[in-house]
Amino acid sequence: MMRFNEHNQIGYLRLTLKFFCSFLIFVFLSQPAFAGQSFMPTRTHALQSIKIIEALENAHYLKKKLDNKMSSQILSQYLKRLDPRKNLFTVEDIRYFNKYEFRIDDELKRGRLGIAFNIFNAYLDRAEQRTNYILSMIPDWEKKINFEQNDSLIIENELRQWQNNKETLYALWRNEFKNHVITLMLDEQDSKKITSTLDKLYSNRLKRLKQTEPNDIFQIFINIVAAAFDPHTQYFPPRASEDFDIQMSLSLEGIGAVLQTEYEYTKVVRLIPKGPADKSALLMPGDKIIGVGQGKAGDIVDTIGQRIDHVVKLIRGPKNTYVRLKIIPAKKSTSTKTIRIKRDRVKLEEQSAKKKLITINNENETLKIGIIEIPNFYIDFNAFNKGDKDYKSTTKDVKKLLVELEKEKIDGLIIDLRDNGGGALQEASQLTGLFLKTGPIVQIKYKHKIARLYDDDPDIAYTGPMIVMMNRMSASASEIFAGAIKDYHRGIIVGSRSFGKGTVQELLKVNDGRLKLTRAKFYRVSGESTQHLGVLPDLTFPRIYNIDDTGESSLDGALPWDTTVRSLYTAYPKLDVISMQLNENYKDRAATDPGLNYLEERIQMMSKLDLEKTLSLNINTRKQRKEALEQLELDIENQYRNAIGKSTLKDLSDQDNKRTDLKEILMAQTQLVMADYITLVHDYGYSW
Repeated sequence: MMRFNEHNQIGYLRLTLKFFCSFLIFVFLSQPAFAGQSFMPTRTHALQSIKIIEALENAHYLKKKLDNKMSSQILSQYLKRLDPRKNLFTVEDIRYFNKYEFRIDDELKRGRLGIAFNIFNAYLDRAEQRTNYILSMIPDWEKKINFEQNDSLIIENELRQWQNNKETLYALWRNEFKNHVITLMLDEQDSKKITSTLDKLYSNRLKRLKQTEPNDIFQIFINIVAAAFDPHTQYFPPRASEDFDIQMSLSLEGIGAVLQTEYEYTKVVRLIPKGPADKSALLMPGDKIIGVGQGKAGDIVDTIGQRIDHVVKLIRGPKNTYVRLKIIPAKKSTSTKTIRIKRDRVKLEEQSAKKKLITINNENETLKIGIIEIPNFYIDFNAFNKGDKDYKSTTKDVKKLLVELEKEKIDGLIIDLRDNGGGALQEASQLTGLFLKTGPIVQIKYKHKIARLYDDDPDIAYTGPMIVMMNRMSASASEIFAGAIKDYHRGIIVGSRSFGKGTVQELLKVNDGRLKLTRAKFYRVSGESTQHLGVLPDLTFPRIYNIDDTGESSLDGALPWDTTVRSLYTAYPKLDVISMQLNENYKDRAATDPGLNYLEERIQMMSKLDLEKTLSLNINTRKQRKEALEQLELDIENQYRNAIGKSTLKDLSDQDNKRTDLKEILMAQTQLVMADYITLVHDYGYSW
């Protein structure tokens, strides 16, 4: 037995040595003609990549195999990740890299990462060249740059082309630097401050580039590979596993925002309802954080290109302290804005379901409307698993609130799921059961089977007219609830198209790291997926969030919408006639309603900005543009304030604490829709 083990060990060592030698030979032979520091993958990276590929091919929902098509996608996304603005690589570089287009899949399966490191070394070298070039311009930028020259800069990344050679690259770098200086000038910084800011900023960027480690390269590349399967599949090495836990708990501390890396930026994915950022109304999903400052007036630290854990640490801090964020507002890539948010801890009680009772006068009749806001789908799993009968959950809390509202003899109920990013699946299912007799709630399709969650309790907690409010940030469990209510014809869905998160992820341990990968998809009982398309409302409100920047459909490689088998379920009578009438009544009001006009004008303003593909580099033109945009925004704001009898603003600087609450405008509309709904239900004799 001893000899057998020794023989196996010797064979294993020979195999490992042979593998490692061939691996090193590949790396050395594939180095490009770039100067600068040259990183190489380690044997640990090689072995880890083999295990990750095996897990992806065997366990992912799509049952994909790494092939030439995926190899091409990986190369394309890797280059996009490293050089999203096409301001580093040239046409010649891309031609060189394209030799690897159909080799990445074969190399990965053998644990060979030379191609990835090859390209990253080229990126580092060129990024350092760019940063050093800009640093050389900073001391006497006032003499070197003509700000009255009518240059322009393409700001739409997708419209940019790879530069022909290094000479055109330098011209582009010069224009980008000029644009950066103009941005600071428009922030009304003096020359001395601008020079200091730029020197500190680019010196720090150069320092970060030089701090790159092989593990950083491996993590970036292997996550490009994982994302080729779908955007929710991700690898967390040991350090990043800890960062993942930090990211998940960020919702309870700091400002209450979920962040992710998007190229060199830190992007706001969603805001935690009732958190400091949400309450401030200053930060929106889709905004990109490019700097963080401490206190009410602390210097802004540049965060472009920083790892997300560093950015998170800068943003987090003690309760009742301030953090300043320099942001590029969603789809306003031509301007920056600095906001200030007071840190706090998101109180768990604020995350619980809450009720409100309002009255509406409708055709000489007073209607009582109950509103239940559900920020997320929660359950105290520890208490539940211990058998504690008093465990806290969404369904239990909502059931109590419904009892209280029924005592008030409400005429209608509004369930507010706006900005509800999901949570416990079982809670979405059980909550739906409060409004139905019995039947399936959701279908979960795995690779080889379909599972269904059912409501077996025939009791109904509320049987009156019901409206469900959604927006673009209503996701996952929220979509399951809204989809079931829609399919059973139990209520009317109002708002905007939901997020479209219809996939299920699990964490797998891969050596010391973790792999989060997609294992299943959600389907409504009608057979329609909630993935990508989301749930469409019966009555559509103006959208607050830009669909191009937020939601599943904005993610590269998101799994498509599709259908599966329809469940056997008994729906209530269709609400099509009522829905049509509600839409007609809403359109009649929309023409003269101040709140809806305000929303539409803001949307039109943002749409015009979206159409801008180039940016003037003439300082006078830029000043005029900035003043015109600020005046337009002020006019829209004051027009609405005049219409509702509020005092007008002199400028936008005093608006931070008086911002118009867009959510309240839409809630007011929902209340009017509910009044119509109650009348129509009585007229047509509907009952549940």
